[in-house]
Amino acid sequence: MSTSVIYLPIGRKTFDLTAAEVVWKETSDWLQSQCETLYEPEQIMTSVEELEQFLQSLEGKQIDSIVYQSVTFADGEFVVKALDYFKVPFIVWSVREPSVGGRLRLNSLTGGNSTSNVLMHYRHPFSFVFGNPSELEVQQKLLRQFRVNRVIDKLGQLSIGVIGDHPPGFFFSEANEQLLKNQLGVTIHKMDLQQAFRECVKLDESRYLSAVERAEQQVVGLSRSDEAVKKFAQFYTYVKDYINENQIKALAVRCWPDFFNELGAAACSTLSQFTEGGIVSSCESDIHGSISMFILYELSNGNAPYLGDLVHINEERNSAVFWHCGAAAYSLAHPATGAQAGVHPNRKMGFTMDFGLKPGGVTIFRVSNTPDGYRLLVMKGTALDVPQAFSGTSVEVELSTDVTSTLNSLMQQGFEPHYAIVYDDVSDALMELGRQLGIETIVYV
Repeated sequence: MSTSVIYLPIGRKTFDLTAAEVVWKETSDWLQSQCETLYEPEQIMTSVEELEQFLQSLEGKQIDSIVYQSVTFADGEFVVKALDYFKVPFIVWSVREPSVGGRLRLNSLTGGNSTSNVLMHYRHPFSFVFGNPSELEVQQKLLRQFRVNRVIDKLGQLSIGVIGDHPPGFFFSEANEQLLKNQLGVTIHKMDLQQAFRECVKLDESRYLSAVERAEQQVVGLSRSDEAVKKFAQFYTYVKDYINENQIKALAVRCWPDFFNELGAAACSTLSQFTEGGIVSSCESDIHGSISMFILYELSNGNAPYLGDLVHINEERNSAVFWHCGAAAYSLAHPATGAQAGVHPNRKMGFTMDFGLKPGGVTIFRVSNTPDGYRLLVMKGTALDVPQAFSGTSVEVELSTDVTSTLNSLMQQGFEPHYAIVYDDVSDALMELGRQLGIETIVYV
């Protein structure tokens, strides 16, 4: 994931600029090693005029983060000027004093304190880092913050394709488009499911064969002669062309009853292949489920997420089973079985995924919609190496909290029944994302 950063080293000549330059050069070297795109001045900026001249040279640049480093103390004029030019999240960075005793040589911490106070009053998103650029903990915090800020930027650019309305009674799948845009920056692009059905079946084999070949690379037991495989490939190809043309980066698809009754195939395989390819896709037209998957995908640097119902708990193993009918990215399959082709467990129609997910550490997440606005759910656990629990796709996760009390709490708080899961520990980043966005975050870790 590309990182685009502005580095603003700020100081005053009344402090020890010789010591400050050591920090500045170390910081510059580290940022250059970590950022795909880094914009930085040729020296520490010691006046608002210098800062403004530098910022003017960057107008129109696409930026994820501003690293605002108080290499010495500086007042709030500097950060106010920076806010005139860029509205992206700030990382306020104070460094340690080079020596204790005698003169206060940098007073960087007070500078960071002053800057944080200004950003608070301007209600501008920011985070704070304290320490020197050589410190591993500082580096890890900065890298996490870069990831969070990139996600905020990408959410502001996200267009989610919603193919058909949610099934009857699945009220949690819908979204208030204006609230979604105002609070998360996400826009909805509605697509006509019936038109997609009509148009996709017109595609000849030369157009859709590559979709079949792509699935054959990872799916065990796939039969080209299966009519459901043909229809999967036709629908997948039609939608892929459409989303490429319209720059759509995620999908929420109404899968039943329409796919079974009108196309004569399950939607699961289409969603699986899209998610495997980096276009996260939710079933039952779950808009916030797809956004949850998108956030996990971005924070984990491209790990395929899973979306499942919470269907069973095992008190003895302190675990919960997450399941769905047959949609999961191919790479999530347990290595002992691989991604197996199957049929829908209820409709007996293909083609779907039928496998247990692989073991490993996971983060469980949900962008949750309430009558009072958004909230985030963050949980952690370990996907167990156990037999497949149910037909379809499923994973049994040993939670890091007590499963019984967690279950009761989730129900009492009325969370949606779809939970997004990724094989990575991004819980700290998710909590920081909630803080930056000003969204309540409920945590079980």
